[in-house]
Amino acid sequence: MEEGDFWSDNEAAQKVINQCNILKGWTHPYRDVKKRFEGAKELLEEIEEEDDPELYRELLTELGEVEKGLEDLEIKKMLSGELDNKNCYLSVNAGAGGTESCDWASMLLRMYQKWAAKRGWKVEVIEKLDGEVAGIKNATLQISGVFAYGYCKAEKGVHRLVRISPFDSNARRHTSFVSVDISPLIEDDIQIEIKPEEIRIDTFRASGAGGQHVNTTDSAVRITHVPTGIVVSCQGERSQLQNKETCLKMLRSKLYEKEILEREEALEKIGGEKKEIAWGSQIRNYVFQPYTLVKDTRTKYEEGNIQEVMDGSLDGFVNAYLKEFG
Repeated sequence: MEEGDFWSDNEAAQKVINQCNILKGWTHPYRDVKKRFEGAKELLEEIEEEDDPELYRELLTELGEVEKGLEDLEIKKMLSGELDNKNCYLSVNAGAGGTESCDWASMLLRMYQKWAAKRGWKVEVIEKLDGEVAGIKNATLQISGVFAYGYCKAEKGVHRLVRISPFDSNARRHTSFVSVDISPLIEDDIQIEIKPEEIRIDTFRASGAGGQHVNTTDSAVRITHVPTGIVVSCQGERSQLQNKETCLKMLRSKLYEKEILEREEALEKIGGEKKEIAWGSQIRNYVFQPYTLVKDTRTKYEEGNIQEVMDGSLDGFVNAYLKEFG
């Protein structure tokens, strides 16, 4: 990176920078843990000499940070799959529950955007389709960051909400479902052949909140890969051509993921089983009433502070998943 002609090939330079960031993701946390541990050893020597209760409390706090740092490194060590270090697409799709489900989809979208921000990831909205009354029917995010796919894959599945619906005048409790799908974002140097006769391209008018910002041309694009049944769509770009290119990139990513998972003969274990977005298929339950609890059905990990979870505190759930299935 210090060579004078490093930026002569911008694409190659970017790949080197990405590799460097992955290595920094290992070395910086390791050095931090090592430095903290050595500091704790020195503090222990002071405590033995002075018998100071305040220093003892400081030591316990520091050891707690060391333990957390080691745990984070152990979790990262589990992200050794071929796809784990890639950026990814994260899609939310409203399921059973009507307007309530659309509102739940928008809540989950906000949760993932906040989680990504906490991790320092870059997030771009690729597609977003508003619900008829409230919330969203579906949305797709492009998430860029170190091991983005490796961490996000823990969220793949159906998420169930139980709460008193703000859309019910009788204040009854409702159950809603939203599915979350994750796929890796592949680089252009990975060749995935898509034959023209194997895809169906549909164009439609992009939806919006109304007024002058609504697209008045059929610029939104949906591509169906006939052999696999994979469907991708995009309406976030300004032109039909740009949306088509984004769709093809998403389709290549999904086909690449499918190929890798099949090659490893671990589709069910790594990718998560495709299930109906309804009762009995959820990976996680979010209960707002009559009590507050978020519980993962796969790992049994749970959190009582539901607002904190909805504000993006997902690392506990993700780490528990990676420990068990990573």
